[in-house]
Amino acid sequence: MKKRFLPLLVATTFGISVFAQEDPVLMRINGKDITRSEFEYSYNKNNSDRSLDKKSLDDYVQLYINFKLKVAAAEEMRLDTLSSFKNELKGYRTQQAREYFVDTAFIESEARKQYEMAQRNIGSAGLVRSTHILLRIPQNAEPAVQEQIKVRMDSIYNALQNGADFAELARKYSEDAGSAKQGGALPWLFAKQVYPEFAKEVYALQVNEMSKPFYSPVGIHIVKLLEKKQLEPYETQRELIYSFLERQGIRTKAIEVKKDSLYKQYGGKIKREDVLAHEDSLLETKYPEFAHLMQEYYDGLLLFEVSNRCVWEKATLDEEGLKRFFKKNKAKYTWDSPRYKGAVVHCANEDVAKTVKKALKKMPSEQWGAYLQKEINKDTLKLVRMEKGLFKIGDNACVDHHAFKQGEYKASGQYPYPALVGKIVKKPEDYKDVRGPLTADYQNELEQQWINELRAKYKFEVYDDVLHTVNNH
Repeated sequence: MKKRFLPLLVATTFGISVFAQEDPVLMRINGKDITRSEFEYSYNKNNSDRSLDKKSLDDYVQLYINFKLKVAAAEEMRLDTLSSFKNELKGYRTQQAREYFVDTAFIESEARKQYEMAQRNIGSAGLVRSTHILLRIPQNAEPAVQEQIKVRMDSIYNALQNGADFAELARKYSEDAGSAKQGGALPWLFAKQVYPEFAKEVYALQVNEMSKPFYSPVGIHIVKLLEKKQLEPYETQRELIYSFLERQGIRTKAIEVKKDSLYKQYGGKIKREDVLAHEDSLLETKYPEFAHLMQEYYDGLLLFEVSNRCVWEKATLDEEGLKRFFKKNKAKYTWDSPRYKGAVVHCANEDVAKTVKKALKKMPSEQWGAYLQKEINKDTLKLVRMEKGLFKIGDNACVDHHAFKQGEYKASGQYPYPALVGKIVKKPEDYKDVRGPLTADYQNELEQQWINELRAKYKFEVYDDVLHTVNNH
């Protein structure tokens, strides 16, 4: 690692004395200064235990240098000038900046008002959770009709008294469609939310007690009290109230309140409609955490794009490189059990199975799919379905039975005749047999080579005297 320790006189001359700065420069990478606070933001975010020891800090410094060198490479490739990059960064900034234009104190005040209003409405009687059965009585119903409904409810009440299940009868007979589906269950309610007749009955009950049939403006009810409680403290309801206010558009109001507040702070020097735009331009200066967040996102976008181009995509598409890497590290890639390498072609009849098996044995496996599609499944009637790959015991019942001679397999359905084409192999024959883990390892090798190149190409320096003050200043 390259390090440079500037004499105090030189550092002071150029105005970067680490002792004179409130947020001193901790390292310089490819000519860009990295402040202590930016490094701390990253270190603390990625290390839940903030108690420092020299080894963990030194290790993270090396990872951080690698990270910033990749960002430098991305900038040299001008990936930060891509319209896709600019648009995504702009969209993220707009989303995050919005939070700074919301008057959170106003939202909190409105939430408390909502809670206090609920307190007044609920009163000392508290909340009840109940279940009920309703038989509706139409307005202007003839006395005879009213009597018939009353008789029906009396029958339901008698059944309940004799042990019938309340929820079952509610689902079957209640004409309150919403609660009937829930076995008559109602949400937590307070007295002012229901008809006075209903409130009188339900609040008079003991828990698990059932009322006699009673009338309300909509019909006849039977209600059973399930629970009773007082309104919980504000702190336990705060999240629910905030969610309710969000649905009511509280943030739009809170932004307007913030705009008014800022307009007053600027004393009319800025037009009200320009206040938020002006404030937006100052966010990185006024709020260090916002500046760090945006820097993190900027770096992260570039890191993803440059890593994809220089390592991930490159490794995935580099067939010759994968082949060489496999040959060089062949001993590393072994299996603990043999594999069946080939395909199971499920066929509609025995003749098709014989034809397919004979044909596929004569051609490379890369051509199997095209052959089946062109020659066998060429009409609207599909005659085969293929499963191709590497199968270990337990992966495929058909392969287990026919290739490994284990277990039972009974073909059924549209393709009851299997044709197996392939062989049992004890170890990988070529790089394609272990493509997944091989690609991951090849990516790691390419990344290490890339890091070595970046460290040789770009200049970087760490100021140990500032590093020692991380999380300790």
